[in-house]
Amino acid sequence: MKLTLLVAALGGILLAAILLSVRVWFGMDAQMTGHGWFAMGLGVVLSIVVGAGLMALVFFSSRRGYDDEDREP
Repeated sequence: MKLTLLVAALGGILLAAILLSVRVWFGMDAQMTGHGWFAMGLGVVLSIVVGAGLMALVFFSSRRGYDDEDREP
Protein backbone atom coordinates (compact mmCIF):
# COMPACT_ATOMS: atom_id res chain seq x y z
CA MET A 1 0.00 0.00 0.00
CA LYS A 2 2.82 2.40 0.90
CA LEU A 3 4.68 1.62 -2.30
CA THR A 4 1.59 2.20 -4.43
CA LEU A 5 0.96 5.53 -2.72
CA LEU A 6 4.58 6.56 -3.18
CA VAL A 7 4.58 5.62 -6.87
CA ALA A 8 1.31 7.46 -7.41
CA ALA A 9 2.58 10.60 -5.66
CA LEU A 10 5.88 10.62 -7.55
CA GLY A 11 4.08 9.92 -10.82
CA GLY A 12 1.76 12.86 -10.16
CA ILE A 13 4.70 15.15 -9.48
CA LEU A 14 6.44 13.95 -12.64
CA LEU A 15 3.31 14.49 -14.71
CA ALA A 16 2.84 17.99 -13.29
CA ALA A 17 6.48 18.86 -14.04
CA ILE A 18 6.18 17.60 -17.62
CA LEU A 19 2.93 19.50 -18.23
CA LEU A 20 4.36 22.71 -16.78
CA SER A 21 7.52 22.35 -18.87
CA VAL A 22 5.54 21.83 -22.06
CA ARG A 23 3.30 24.79 -21.27
CA VAL A 24 6.27 27.08 -20.62
CA TRP A 25 8.16 25.80 -23.69
CA PHE A 26 5.29 26.42 -26.10
CA GLY A 27 4.26 29.65 -24.36
CA MET A 28 7.54 31.38 -25.18
CA ASP A 29 7.47 33.81 -28.05
CA ALA A 30 11.22 33.98 -28.63
CA GLN A 31 13.16 32.87 -31.66
CA MET A 32 16.52 31.16 -31.33
CA THR A 33 19.20 31.40 -34.01
CA GLY A 34 21.39 28.58 -35.18
CA HIS A 35 24.12 29.75 -32.81
CA GLY A 36 21.71 29.43 -29.89
CA TRP A 37 20.71 25.88 -30.85
CA PHE A 38 24.38 24.96 -31.28
CA ALA A 39 25.27 26.39 -27.85
CA MET A 40 22.35 24.61 -26.20
CA GLY A 41 23.26 21.30 -27.85
CA LEU A 42 26.90 21.71 -26.87
CA GLY A 43 25.88 22.43 -23.28
CA VAL A 44 23.70 19.32 -23.16
CA VAL A 45 26.42 17.10 -24.60
CA LEU A 46 29.11 18.47 -22.29
CA SER A 47 26.83 18.07 -19.26
CA ILE A 48 26.22 14.43 -20.16
CA VAL A 49 29.95 13.82 -20.70
CA VAL A 50 30.86 15.39 -17.35
CA GLY A 51 28.13 13.42 -15.57
CA ALA A 52 29.19 10.14 -17.18
CA GLY A 53 32.85 10.86 -16.39
CA LEU A 54 32.11 11.55 -12.74
CA MET A 55 30.00 8.40 -12.45
CA ALA A 56 32.84 6.39 -14.02
CA LEU A 57 35.27 7.84 -11.47
CA VAL A 58 32.94 6.87 -8.63
CA PHE A 59 32.57 3.36 -10.07
CA PHE A 60 36.32 2.78 -10.51
CA SER A 61 37.13 4.34 -7.12
CA SER A 62 34.70 1.96 -5.46
CA ARG A 63 36.01 -1.06 -7.41
CA ARG A 64 39.64 -0.39 -6.55
CA GLY A 65 38.97 0.07 -2.84
CA TYR A 66 39.76 3.76 -2.57
CA ASP A 67 36.54 4.27 -0.64
CA ASP A 68 37.25 1.62 2.01
CA GLU A 69 37.60 2.88 5.59
CA ASP A 70 40.42 0.50 6.53
CA ARG A 71 42.70 1.73 3.74
CA GLU A 72 45.96 3.19 5.05
CA PRO A 73 47.69 6.09 3.25
